[in-house]
Amino acid sequence: MTLQIFVPFWGDPDLLFETIDSVRAQRNPDWELTIIDDCYPDESVAARLSSETDPRITYVRNPVNLGITENYREAIRRATAAHITILGCDDLLHPNYVDTILGVIARHPDVDVIQPGAEVIDEHGTVVRPLADRIKQDVLTPRGGEIVLAGEQMATSLLRGDWLYWPSLTFRTATLRRIDFREGLPIIQDLALLIDIAFDGGSLVYTPELAFSYRRHGSSASQKTLLDGRRFRDERTYYRTARELAARRGWRRTARVARARMMGRLHAVTEVPGVLRHGDRAGLKSTLAHIFAI
Repeated sequence: MTLQIFVPFWGDPDLLFETIDSVRAQRNPDWELTIIDDCYPDESVAARLSSETDPRITYVRNPVNLGITENYREAIRRATAAHITILGCDDLLHPNYVDTILGVIARHPDVDVIQPGAEVIDEHGTVVRPLADRIKQDVLTPRGGEIVLAGEQMATSLLRGDWLYWPSLTFRTATLRRIDFREGLPIIQDLALLIDIAFDGGSLVYTPELAFSYRRHGSSASQKTLLDGRRFRDERTYYRTARELAARRGWRRTARVARARMMGRLHAVTEVPGVLRHGDRAGLKSTLAHIFAI
């Protein structure tokens, strides 16, 4: 089967071409790649890709800027394969990524989401392990080899602390067409979608085989929204929603975890020094509310 990979593009063209090269380098050639340019104000990408000779690689440019969420939806609308990866435009696949994902699908043909092993790199491509990622990888990520989480167990695990790396995930296309992104939560929309999949009875497979490099750097949208408080406001809003949904289903453990928000509170504690240095009063107010609010 063919793995269909989409790259919604808005960012550094040089990093985009590193991403594209990482797809070219796959040991398994059974992939297709579509770059969806969201009107990035740089003509070099279109110029370089105009001479592309690999029939598996397609470049399209949106007629107008859609924004991050709608560009994800555009990828889903264009999908023709049973499973898709929505890859970040600065992240890297390891040469075994397609093999790893197709192997999981063969073993778990009904799975909705697949998370391979992932490492973190900085803007220079150096492997790094910031505190948040050490907690993700050493504390929150399940142990015991390849595992399957579904429904209540999946929701509880992810609400305790989101240990997934969104751009590394592969999804069942039909699931993404059935369960849409929530509006008004652009920074935490990945977690919200995954929890909604769990509430719908969906399943997640985690395989520890290292197959992905996630690029983390200070100019990311999520880092900026941490400093001005939007990230934490969105997170509190969604956790309240998740708690209510869990309570309605009788998922008491899930509801307790959503109410506690323990990892979110600890994350906010670690961000206090940076928010203070940034000097944004709204950001500090939101960070403190994240620590202490019920």
